[in-house]
Amino acid sequence: MRKLVVTEFITLDGVIEDPSWTFSEVEHDDAVYDIKGREQEEASALLLGRVSHDEFAPVWPSMEEFETYNAMPKYVVSSSLEGSDWTNTHVLRSLDDVAALKERTDEGEGPIYVHASATLAQGLLAAGLVDRLHLLVFPLLLGSGKRLFSDTGSKVNLRLVESATYGNGVTLQVLDVVR
Repeated sequence: MRKLVVTEFITLDGVIEDPSWTFSEVEHDDAVYDIKGREQEEASALLLGRVSHDEFAPVWPSMEEFETYNAMPKYVVSSSLEGSDWTNTHVLRSLDDVAALKERTDEGEGPIYVHASATLAQGLLAAGLVDRLHLLVFPLLLGSGKRLFSDTGSKVNLRLVESATYGNGVTLQVLDVVR
């Protein structure tokens, strides 16, 4: 079974919405973003919610740094999206479809990465479909905004498997879901 990895830029108070603050509020350090290259090398597919798809699809195809993601299979979980002009993009209708996708190995056995997509990530966590979290935690409290972790009451046990602290105060936390 392929692993499902949720990767996020996140504030200390759990906000992931509109991460423009990653570049405007915290001093830049190239080392913080090393994991992003590693993710792109490891990924066998990209999974997005509709809102993130609608933000990424018009921009990522023209960006050289996303060449690998642009070439690989991409899946969008949406009940309203009919299709996508983004090369090799497929629409899934439900979390059951995501569970079936995890079982498929015809696209390789590498992990499926979820970028941004807060509502989808919350649903995947609640459904027990997430295997790992990659969190770049920024030393900010925004006070409001879409959060990664919802108040649904779902308990998720995590085990820290990798961490790093950078000179600008950002921390990397790689956490496995413990089942």
